[in-house]
Amino acid sequence: MIAYQKQLLMLLAASCISVASADEACLTSAQTDLERAYCEVVERGGGAGLPSMVDFRRNDPNVQALLLRQPAKRVGLALPKDSAKPKPVSKPEPEPEMAAPTRQPTKTSSSEPSIAQGLADCQLKRELIQCPSTAYKLAGNRTLAALDDGVLEPGNRLGIEPFNGVRNDDEAVRSYLSNAYDRYIPKMLAIGLGANTMSFTAFHNAFHTLEGGGVDFSERMEQTYELLKQDRKTLGVKTRYHDELPENLAQCVTIDYNIVVCDNVGTNWVFVRAK
Repeated sequence: MIAYQKQLLMLLAASCISVASADEACLTSAQTDLERAYCEVVERGGGAGLPSMVDFRRNDPNVQALLLRQPAKRVGLALPKDSAKPKPVSKPEPEPEMAAPTRQPTKTSSSEPSIAQGLADCQLKRELIQCPSTAYKLAGNRTLAALDDGVLEPGNRLGIEPFNGVRNDDEAVRSYLSNAYDRYIPKMLAIGLGANTMSFTAFHNAFHTLEGGGVDFSERMEQTYELLKQDRKTLGVKTRYHDELPENLAQCVTIDYNIVVCDNVGTNWVFVRAK
């Protein structure tokens, strides 16, 4: 199952589907039960559609389990029983070139964190952001039956435009990614994955990782979105994968009239205007 930390950033690395090839060194180099399961799936002829071991290893264990679930089933292999449980993920400091400008307000020179305009009169009450005239509820993942008709069909595309600027132009990148992120979040809600969104920091880092490697960010995001739509047709999802909540509204920004997104870099929360 998809883990709550960096799950879609990791899926981006895996969404350029290739045929994994087995070699004798695979099992020898495997460091975890899931990596060994990967090798066994490949050895049994189920590697079509899996990423390479290098890309597979970059994924969170829960994403690895997601990627292996169907191939393992096809070859009659049972995955490790604890592979669907979220595991703690260390958060190494990002390399300087990958440090992302975050969308949420950061602490100013004062001891108090700043709160985004539009949320200053609101209060964070665990899974609810209460504002004077409205409220926003924490969005979880939704069941397949709860989705609108057609959202998993080919006509529902993510539709992020390609980046046509210069990648070292920080302002141009920030503007591009802000617009792209404002589209990405509602599109994830549309397919019922409100609890599986990337933080803006992860979104930013994915952009630089992919574009720096010669991969079109918008194209890869589209591939990932299509992969998620296909998985939604057959794979169940939990409403939430953890009980962690934002600490305060300084971690939150409004995406549009209906959506507030909060994150602490590692974990993302999406709140939707209550009807």
